[in-house]
Amino acid sequence: PEVINGRTHEATVVDLSPWVEYEFRVVASNSVGIGEPSRPSALLKTKAAVPVVAPTNIGGGGGSRSELVITWEPVSEELQNGEGFGYIVMFRPLGSTTWTKAVVASVESSRYVYRNESITPLSPFEVKVGVYNNEGEGTLSSISIIYSGEDEPQMAPAGASALSVSAAAVEVSWLPIPWNRHTGRVLGYEVSGW
Repeated sequence: PEVINGRTHEATVVDLSPWVEYEFRVVASNSVGIGEPSRPSALLKTKAAVPVVAPTNIGGGGGSRSELVITWEPVSEELQNGEGFGYIVMFRPLGSTTWTKAVVASVESSRYVYRNESITPLSPFEVKVGVYNNEGEGTLSSISIIYSGEDEPQMAPAGASALSVSAAAVEVSWLPIPWNRHTGRVLGYEVSGW
């Protein structure tokens, strides 16, 4: 901290965080050294302000068919800057000009799920997440691209064939299902025998 002239009996402390409780102590110094600190002042809370830190690690994706799952890292309490803190989630299909806006009022939230039957599987969305409190709306994150949920595969694997390799084993092979933008990745196959 800045050294204050010995004839001055007050100082303005700057660069404090909004809506945080502080206590203060004063120490006197001279050419010999620094004395004992005063007793702490009473706790004093700074005034609230609009939040300025946006959530980070915007992500999501996955979920069920017709869902857009959006996730973020919650903003810590000391950066919420006031009461009534929550999140603003904005999203739109990639290439669209109109944003859909949702408010998530829970401080601890780190996830929002938008459900709509008109969402096609694996559709890209532009997403940004912001913050607000009783003082107003704050900063929005930068835009992230998130994909809606996938659908189950719509076709069976083709070309299934079996080859006996021993008295107790059969090798089964098939042609893979091609990747489809509307249904997504094939994560695995199930082989049944009877």
